[in-house]
Amino acid sequence: MAGKRVLVVDDDEKTVELVKLYLNRDGYKVDTAYNGLDALELARKNHPDLIVLDLMLPGMDGLEVCRTLRQESDVPIIMLTARSTNQDKLTGLEVGADDYVTKPFSPRELAARVRVVLRRMPGERGPDVIMHGTLTVDFLKHEASIDGKVIPLTEIEFKLLSTLIKEPGRVFSRAEIIDKALGYGFEGFDRTIDVHILNIRRKMEEDPSKPKYIKTVYGAGYKLSEVSDDR
Repeated sequence: MAGKRVLVVDDDEKTVELVKLYLNRDGYKVDTAYNGLDALELARKNHPDLIVLDLMLPGMDGLEVCRTLRQESDVPIIMLTARSTNQDKLTGLEVGADDYVTKPFSPRELAARVRVVLRRMPGERGPDVIMHGTLTVDFLKHEASIDGKVIPLTEIEFKLLSTLIKEPGRVFSRAEIIDKALGYGFEGFDRTIDVHILNIRRKMEEDPSKPKYIKTVYGAGYKLSEVSDDR
């Protein structure tokens, strides 16, 4: 995703420069603004691929900036705020924010969230179909199948399987699965993932107690087997 343009908006110059430093390291072009009106002007002029937007801004606050931008564009927006109440988070999401980061935050974590949000955009979705042994995930048809037989997955189950098949062999923690597959707005608990994985196995494995596809890595999480199944 190198070359993508990110607009960082915060009234604290040190915060802006720190976030800019980390995003530049990841290869992003970074524009900066310190108030809501300048943020709107830069967003309209430079058409960033993503905006990191502070909630509390002079002149025009982040909620109003977000609300205005949503009338003009579907650019991804990550809100920053010192407030941590659920109501503030919900308000930000309701006006169109894609993600929400509470201060104080790790700039490394914020950079990771930028990557995640950009990865969800249509232009970053990757191939339309991924095959792994007898398992096929078709992103255009929004279905998974084994040996041509469609697996009746729920929306969440399809997202989980899609995440795993994109990186076979990689171990995902429960938190990473929530992040990549379901997003930070997901309100379930980490252990909820265990239930969904169990349901997927029941639908796609010959013997769910001895899975050949989705493996449990005890103490770490889950992965899709690197070795294609020969059945």
